[in-house]
Amino acid sequence: MEFNADSFQIFDREWALLTAGDAQHFNTMTISWGGLGTLWGKPVATVYVKPIRYTHEFLDDSEYFTVSFYPEQYRKALGILGTLSGRDGDKVAKAGLTPKALEHAVTFEEARATLLCRKIYRQDLDPAAMPADVVKAFYETEAPHTMYLGEVIKILR
Repeated sequence: MEFNADSFQIFDREWALLTAGDAQHFNTMTISWGGLGTLWGKPVATVYVKPIRYTHEFLDDSEYFTVSFYPEQYRKALGILGTLSGRDGDKVAKAGLTPKALEHAVTFEEARATLLCRKIYRQDLDPAAMPADVVKAFYETEAPHTMYLGEVIKILR
C-alpha cells in the first residue's frame, strides 16, 4: 500500500473530504486538519471533528470512514461541503459530486485518492492539556474537537 503526499500540505492547503455512514445514510464534510502516519504498526489517518458537526454523529456510529482528496478543480465543491450542513439538506447535490458506495463506506467518483479507514481510536481533546492561546483561539465558545484514528485498510485511486 503506497500513498505519496506532502502530509503538511495535503490537509491544510489542499483540503479533504471526511465521510462516514453507508450508501443509504452518510454525511461528508471538508477538513483541513488531519495527519497521516503510523501507530501500533499500522498506517493511520488522523482526523479532527467538533461535536457540533453533523458528521461527528456518523463517525461515532460507524466502524469505517473515508478521507478523500480532490484535484484543484473541485475546490469550490469542497468549499460548499465545508460550509453547509447535511442536517439542512442535500449539500452533496449542491456541490455537484457523485457518491460512490464502497463495501464499508462512501467516497465520491471525483476523488483522485480515497483512504478507506477502520476506526481504531477516538478521544475528545482536553482543553486543560492545551496551550492557553489555542483554547482562546479555538475553544472559548465551543467544545473541543474529537480526534479519530483510522487504520488505512485500502487506498482507492
